[in-house]
Amino acid sequence: MSNIDYQSPMYLQLREIIRTKIEDGEFPPGTAIPTEHELAKTYGINRLTVRNGISSLVNEGLLKRIQGKGVFVLGEKREHDLETLEGFSQMVRKKNANPSFQILTKSLRNAEHKYSKIFNIQPGEQIFYIKRVDYIDNEPYSLEEIYIPHHVFPQLGDIDLTIFSVYEIYDFYNIEISYSQQTLDLTQLDQSDARFLDIDSSAPLLLFTNTSYNDADTVIEYSRSYTRPDKANYKVHFKR
Repeated sequence: MSNIDYQSPMYLQLREIIRTKIEDGEFPPGTAIPTEHELAKTYGINRLTVRNGISSLVNEGLLKRIQGKGVFVLGEKREHDLETLEGFSQMVRKKNANPSFQILTKSLRNAEHKYSKIFNIQPGEQIFYIKRVDYIDNEPYSLEEIYIPHHVFPQLGDIDLTIFSVYEIYDFYNIEISYSQQTLDLTQLDQSDARFLDIDSSAPLLLFTNTSYNDADTVIEYSRSYTRPDKANYKVHFKR
C-alpha cells in the first residue's frame, strides 16, 4: 500500500503505509519518520489523521515520540545476559536510576595506525568516533569515547544517539557482542574535558578501556570511559 483511498479509515491506511516502509527498510530503526506536516502534505490528509495513525504505531511499540525531536523508529530488541555484557543504560536502569547522554562529537575519521591495528583494518579506512558525557539522574558520571568501524555499522551516521544508546542500536540491527576485554587504570583529564564532569583536572578518574568482539573474534568496538570514582561502585565476583 502506498496511496490513501476511501475504502477504509484513512488513519488506518496511513498506519499500514508507515508499517510497510518500516518493514521494507525505507524507515530504518533509530531514524525519524517524516513530520506530521510532511505526511499530511504527501498523502493529502489532515494532521489529526496523521497523528492518529502514528499514535497507533506508537502504542504497538514500532514508533517512539520524543518531545521536541520527532517520531523515531524502534527496532526489535533481544534479551541480554546482564551478568556478562551490558551497556551504560542497562547498568543504570538496573539501579533504578535514569541514564542520559550529551553527545559532544559524532564524526567519521580515517583510522590511524593505532586504530587500524585494533580493528585489523587498513590505515585510512573510516571509523566512527563518538564522544559523549554519561549522566545518572542528571549528574555527570563519565566521559566516554567510542570507536566503531564504518563497515561494521554504516547506518550509524543517520542515527540520533541522544535518543537511543549504542547498545539499543546494536539490538535493532542485530549486531552481536559476544565478549569484551576490559582494563582499569587511574588517570586524569585536561581541564577542557574535566569541566564536562564538573571536576578539576587534578582529580583522579577511573579509566575503563574496553575492546568488544563478535562471535568471529572480530573487534567491532573500542571504547574508553573516564569515570568519576565518587560516583562509581563496582563489584567483582570470583569463583573457584
